[in-house]
Amino acid sequence: MDEKASSPSSDRFNPLKTPEQFVILPPDIRDGWMSIRTYQEIASTTDRLPDTGLELMILGLFGEVGSLLSAFKKRQRDRAAFKRYKAIIQEELGDVLWYFSNLATRAQLDLPTLAQRVFRDLEDWDIVEPAEPSLGFGDMQRWIDEPVSEEDFSVQVLALAGCVGDLLNDFRTGTFTRNRDKLSAHMVEVFRALVAAADSADVDMEAAALENLKKTFSRWPAEMTYPPRFDVDMPKNERLPSWLEFYIAEESAGDKQYVIQKCNRIIIGDRLTDNKMERDDYRFHDVFHLAFAVHLGWSPVLRALLHLKRKCDPELDENQDGARAMLIEEGVATFIFGRGLECDLFRNVDHVDYDLLKSIQDFVRGYEVARCALWQWEKAILDGFSIFRQLSDKRKGYVMADFDNHTISFRDGNDDDE
Repeated sequence: MDEKASSPSSDRFNPLKTPEQFVILPPDIRDGWMSIRTYQEIASTTDRLPDTGLELMILGLFGEVGSLLSAFKKRQRDRAAFKRYKAIIQEELGDVLWYFSNLATRAQLDLPTLAQRVFRDLEDWDIVEPAEPSLGFGDMQRWIDEPVSEEDFSVQVLALAGCVGDLLNDFRTGTFTRNRDKLSAHMVEVFRALVAAADSADVDMEAAALENLKKTFSRWPAEMTYPPRFDVDMPKNERLPSWLEFYIAEESAGDKQYVIQKCNRIIIGDRLTDNKMERDDYRFHDVFHLAFAVHLGWSPVLRALLHLKRKCDPELDENQDGARAMLIEEGVATFIFGRGLECDLFRNVDHVDYDLLKSIQDFVRGYEVARCALWQWEKAILDGFSIFRQLSDKRKGYVMADFDNHTISFRDGNDDDE
């Protein structure tokens, strides 16, 4: 069934459906299509790996092919339980393509030329058009003489692994140092095996390439442009305000410590403790809800605390601002806090690992926040931990949340009401 024919109800209750994220792609991608040349040019702008040599790209290529093998192993082992197999294979093939393309770029090899030589032989090897502007990945799959069956995927992905292994071995021995043609020959063989593997998995390489760039620009956008807020069309009394100041402080009752929060001089929420035998200051974790609201425009917990649930829309009120959404948010906060404890509360770091962001995306699937880009989550996490560390050190102070300008800050101070 195509997208236009699918019913709203089938989409709404499809747990495997991934919502379209707010990601701004380069204008060279038109109507979801790009040529192989365009892909290479765009992918090269997203190469943030250190060094300019070939080693990291070759190792990355080898690692991503290993991930393909791992996904196939899980399919064979888990069968019916591994429902997201095709989506995972498409993502892994997209990652393989990214490393392959950037390896070609670093080696000053033209990807369209390599693509054309996949289907050349000795007689017509040099009949190619460098930087061919209209050649797409779909064209390569259409050129395959005989379709490869899905049952042959294991054979094809093992062949791909073998080709990449041969490339890695020749790099290790220094073969490419004085012979770029040798590298080019390896790249043609890898490309040939990659197309066969994609075809046997029934994966559209154009879709894999596009989704790969969407994922990349979701994490590393050319420009950080926030999407419209989820409550932009709501009545004023159901929208997050432009700016709020919270007073958060640790207090004592006998030998027990707890945290209270005030907004507009009114205590909101319950007294918070760590809820754990070992002290870890989780009592200050509500700063993460503030950071979510600032950078994602999303926090069912904060909406409940401030009585800003979207009552004018019963469906939003029940499904996006209700108890289950609040539990999801608390789960995300607990999850990232646990990861932060393992990483020194993300002190002196500029980025979090992709696996953390990917896990969060999976966790919130089905909720409006799933449309937020990875970079928004990353900023929310890092800013949340920055405020948390300061509160944990000072034990009390003011947190200023600017929801319009997407900033959150902390200042030390006592309660003005005292």
